[in-house]
Amino acid sequence: MGFTIAVETPLQEDVRVLVFELNAVLLELTPPEHCHHLTVEQMADAGTTVFVARENGMAVACGALKRHADGIGEVKRMYTRPTHRGRRIGEQIVARIEALARSEGLTRLVLETGDRHHAAWKVCERSGFRRCGPVLDYPDVKWSVFYDKKIASSRKCDEQV
Repeated sequence: MGFTIAVETPLQEDVRVLVFELNAVLLELTPPEHCHHLTVEQMADAGTTVFVARENGMAVACGALKRHADGIGEVKRMYTRPTHRGRRIGEQIVARIEALARSEGLTRLVLETGDRHHAAWKVCERSGFRRCGPVLDYPDVKWSVFYDKKIASSRKCDEQV
């Protein structure tokens, strides 16, 4: 059976467990002082939309869009369980994040990931992101790798009709 991706609250127990797993993986690869985690409570903020991928009802992957000023959206909390990697679920979540950002009139997506997070780089690059310098208020440190992607707003098309 395939999987589904939907907007969900991160405050569900199985999503909390998924985020806990994500945090554990990140802390294995990056010193804690250079991890820029959102808690599930922060993820539940009105300025953030969380996508959850499920297979047979089980949460297997997640990702979020956090909105910032000046038409910028940030991709956050991307994670796919090891048992489900290789199926391009992360890329599909990024596509959903990008579609939502575009529909809301955002013009740029950015993200920060770790210098040892090769799987994240692959998802970003396959999704059309390019490496760039520091974004938002993240410090320029050796532990961080930054990506961005310009997106065309679908609102402009709608306004011209």
